[in-house]
Amino acid sequence: MLTHVLRRPRFWLVSLGAAAATAVAIGIPTVLIPSPFFARMTPTRPLDYVFWITTAALMGPLVATFFRGATGAVVACPAGPGRLTVGGVLSTLAVGCPVCNKVVVLLLGTGGALSYFAPIQPLLGAASVALLGFTLLMRLRSLHTVPLSTPAYTSASPAGG
Repeated sequence: MLTHVLRRPRFWLVSLGAAAATAVAIGIPTVLIPSPFFARMTPTRPLDYVFWITTAALMGPLVATFFRGATGAVVACPAGPGRLTVGGVLSTLAVGCPVCNKVVVLLLGTGGALSYFAPIQPLLGAASVALLGFTLLMRLRSLHTVPLSTPAYTSASPAGG
């Protein structure tokens, strides 16, 4: 079933769109993509780009597993969309400017943001990538086909099939 999903053009189109949306949603506010709307007080690090691109690359196919039209199947997996949110937030915290994060500065001050928060950002990035990678693996492993006429599918759909 997995190879069937990976051969579907619709799966890759949804994946590409979701990856691009993720890259923009994280890249603009963290100024990994230059923008006149935001400013960054500390320089970007090469590792910021690694976590940013890796997150987008994992989020694309992961988001696609939530679209029945992209997979042609229903994914019966306990790993729901909450993990997408947590992974995205961790990645944003990992690649963002430590002194531009108002919550961190409020809690730790500017010096604390640079001294305590900045050194743990790579750990947040690694946690994000690990969470998203594990979730993607779980969702791809649990792909199975549910025909449209089964009661489980028709009762869940608002139009009855």
